[in-house]
Amino acid sequence: MSHIIVVGNEKGGAGKSTVSMHVATALSRLGKSVAVIDLDLRQKTLARFLENRLAFLLREGMDLPTPDYQDLPEIAAGDLAPGENANDRRLSDAVTALEGRVDFIVIDCPGSHTRLAQVAHSLADTLITPMNDSYIDFDLLARVDPVTNKVQGPSVYAEMVWNARQLRAQAGLKPIDWVVVRNRMGAQAMVNKKKIGEALEALSKRIGFRIAPGFCERVIFRELFPRGLTLLDLRDIGVMGTNISNVAARQELRDLMKELHLPGVTVTF
Repeated sequence: MSHIIVVGNEKGGAGKSTVSMHVATALSRLGKSVAVIDLDLRQKTLARFLENRLAFLLREGMDLPTPDYQDLPEIAAGDLAPGENANDRRLSDAVTALEGRVDFIVIDCPGSHTRLAQVAHSLADTLITPMNDSYIDFDLLARVDPVTNKVQGPSVYAEMVWNARQLRAQAGLKPIDWVVVRNRMGAQAMVNKKKIGEALEALSKRIGFRIAPGFCERVIFRELFPRGLTLLDLRDIGVMGTNISNVAARQELRDLMKELHLPGVTVTF
């Protein structure tokens, strides 16, 4: 069976596509067969990244490990069962076409609550939730007391993940391994950073997720996007020298991949 990784968060700008493209490409470079599905049907950032990558490789006559892209198939109205949701069927057919053919399926969700994202969460073996280090992003996970910083209860996104877990349990599937990734953390030991860390630790024990380090804000990610490249590709395209920021970004990706504990994956880059 393919291991399904869903990258989701109902808030835009949290770094979902950045995480998706790096995780999928890293797995490919580690010798795994990977397919990706982009559920952000309007922006399609992950799909564009792979389109840029294939165009660059063709233009340069190069061959680099690259995930396969699986688009959602169109479903004729006459092929739907009575009451069946068309988007449910599209996602189901896309996953079925890949199941067993690849080691990993990476699904990138949009930054909003959609039916496709909701269904995708119920398919996740591993759920990665990137969040910026701010109470604006934290508010999707839980409500906190502004005075004591105590967690008062889960919020809308955490409740959606809970519903997805219930659906999996009813179907007899293994539990979701939920990993919350802290993106764009400040380098300094700021008070806000400490408070969010404490609130996340308390919430992780309450609703059951693991916490992993993510990516700092780096120009290199935006610079490489038009060519569909990641930091792991630089040496292969002839970039031998790297600055301190690039070295740190590579270490961030290494730390994230190790923390995901994906089956059969040994991080060697």
